[in-house]
Formats: sequence, structure tokens, C-alpha cells
Amino acid sequence: MTSRDHAVVRLALDLAILTVREGALQVLTVTRGNEPFRGRPALPGGFLRDGEDLHAAAVRELREETALDGGAMHLEQLSVYGAPDRDPRGRIISVAYLAIVPDLPAPTAGSDAVAAAWLPVAAIRGGLAFDHDRILDDAVERARSRLEFTTLATAFCAPVFTIGDLRTVYEVVWGQSLDPRNFSRKVLSTVGFVEATDEKRNPLVGRPAALYRRGDRTVLNPPILRGAATVA
Repeated sequence: MTSRDHAVVRLALDLAILTVREGALQVLTVTRGNEPFRGRPALPGGFLRDGEDLHAAAVRELREETALDGGAMHLEQLSVYGAPDRDPRGRIISVAYLAIVPDLPAPTAGSDAVAAAWLPVAAIRGGLAFDHDRILDDAVERARSRLEFTTLATAFCAPVFTIGDLRTVYEVVWGQSLDPRNFSRKVLSTVGFVEATDEKRNPLVGRPAALYRRGDRTVLNPPILRGAATVA
């Protein structure tokens, strides 16, 4: 092949779906049923079909491999991965998508996956097929950064939540403890971050906690920065 020859490539989609589950940052994984990397965990995904839109392909692959509805998620393009040796089947370029979702039911494996599961990011790092460890690292860093400058943390929460629930999201995703009073002050002083429901959650022990829903604001100004004064 000369330097002027065009590469023949196939296009794939991979999905990094993150959630806060059981007190940990978890990622949706499938166990591959086919070679290459048969039996290894991987991010859900697959090949683009002829005439198919990228976003539609990502939604389809998620449904086929895990039975989860990607159409109900906010899927955003994360990056493009095209190292020549990233897939032993040939020159395959992947468009990766990121979604941040509240705790969802257990997925059901389908298509060429023999199993599907939510797994803690800390436990699965270093063991994923293809270059999915790199994709996952990029997805986690994108999520951490988005929590600093946007109100995306509410996407991890149920439709109604407490300020403590929201703080837990930040603590789990960032991997650091936050001062409860400073965090609450910051959130409640940012107009549009959350909206009061005028309802309370009554725990088995302790005081009732006010419930909120996500507001209409999308950008935090000033941001909530990692390592800033909100850290305990």
C-alpha cells in the first residue's frame, strides 16, 4: 500500500453509561460472547449499519445488548478512537458516547453479549476488552469535569432527591468528601440549580430532609471546583 492509498475502515459505536449505584460510581458492561476477547467484559456497542444515523445506532446497540432504552437517556458524543491496532479484526474506528443516568434496573444481556451488568468503575478498570479502559477513563474524567461547571449531577439522581443525595453524587464521582454545610449553601444559593418540592423525606432515624427536583439551570457560575472550599 502506498502513502496515497486510502484506508478501508469500519465504524463502530461504544457506550460509557455511568451511574451511582450502591454507593459507588458504576459503569454498564457486557460480557463478550464472540471473539475477539470472548468472555471479557466490555462497554456495550457495535457496528454502524448502512444508512444509519450515529445516535440511532448507539441507541439500537444499547437496546440490543442490554435491553435498556437509550432513547430515554441524554447520550452525548465523548470522543473518537482510531488507533490502528485498537481492534484485532481490522481498522475499526469507534465513536464513543457518554450517558449519566440515575440508578436503573439490572440490564438483560442480548445480541452477542452473554451477560450484562453494572460494575464498579474502580473494580473493572484495567480489565476491559479493546481500548475500552481508555474510553472509560475519558468518560469518568468528562463526568467529573461536567460536575464542576454544569448541573449535570442531578442526572444521577432520582426525580426527587435531598441535598444529601446530590452531595453523595459529587463525593462518589469525585472520590472526595465534601463539607455538608458549604455544599448545601452553594447549591441553594445558585438560582435554578434545584427547585424545592415543599415535601420531605422521613427517614427511619434522624430528622426529615427537604426534597428537591432539578431546576432549569444548566451552567454553574461560579463553578463547584474539585479541591475548593467545599471539600471537608
